This record gives sequence, C-alpha cells and structure tokens, in this order.
Amino acid sequence: MTLKVYLSGEIHTDWRDQIITGAQGLDVSFDGPVTDHAASDDCGVEILGAEPDKFWHDHKGAMINAIRTRKGIADADVVVVRFGDQYKQWNAAFDAGQAAALGKSLIVLHGPDHAHALKEVDAAALAVAQEPQQVVDILRYVLTGTLPG
Repeated sequence: MTLKVYLSGEIHTDWRDQIITGAQGLDVSFDGPVTDHAASDDCGVEILGAEPDKFWHDHKGAMINAIRTRKGIADADVVVVRFGDQYKQWNAAFDAGQAAALGKSLIVLHGPDHAHALKEVDAAALAVAQEPQQVVDILRYVLTGTLPG
C-alpha cells in the first residue's frame, strides 16, 4: 500500500521535515503548500500585478495558493494539519474542514494548549497527535501494522 500524505498548516517550524525524515523507508509520498512565507503572501501580485489595497493583494495570493492546496488535498490519502503556537492559522482550519468534507483521513497535530479551541476540528479527525513522531508512528502502523518501540 502506498500513501499520499498532504502536510498542511503552520510553516514556521520544522515539523514537516521531522515527519518526512521519520517516514523514510515507508511507502509514502508527501506534498504540501508553498512554505516560503513571502512567496506565498506575494504570489498573486508578483504574477498578476500589484494591488494598492492589502485586501486584494491577499485575495490574489489566497486564490493562487488555493489551486495548489485544493489539488493536494484532493489527491491525498491522508491529510495532516498542524496548528502551531505562534499564529492563529485560519487557513489550517479551513484545510482541515475541506479534508473532512472530502472524506479524507485527517490527522490533526497541535499542542495541548489548543485542545479546547480546536475541539470541533479534532472531532473530525481520525487521530489527534501532539508530536510529529506520533504522525510517523501512525503512518508506520497503517502501512506495516508495526507498533512503535
């Protein structure tokens, strides 16, 4: 069995690298959003032209980024959505909702401080992890039936 995993959410820490490195040797392919924050924010105006109004600047970028995100989530077998501590990631919540609506296997990743705020998102997930290694352990178990340790 091969799994296509889409890694969505927070872009300010190395959680994606931890999962990708930990999953080496498993039959898994990974995809995700553009994680270069400046490129993600400015892609719309860089490609389609400047906008004096910040709303339209952000709107153009969000629409172009949505092309990649929609394709990645639609093609994924498993969607992992990470909520970090530093920012409120409304886009991550949106991605989790989209994955749930499409019937994707959803793993939510966040610390205990977000448990109450994300209770509805967590309720839609098949697993709620606190550490990237737990996501790796889930993928290993799903693919091989092997428990950690």
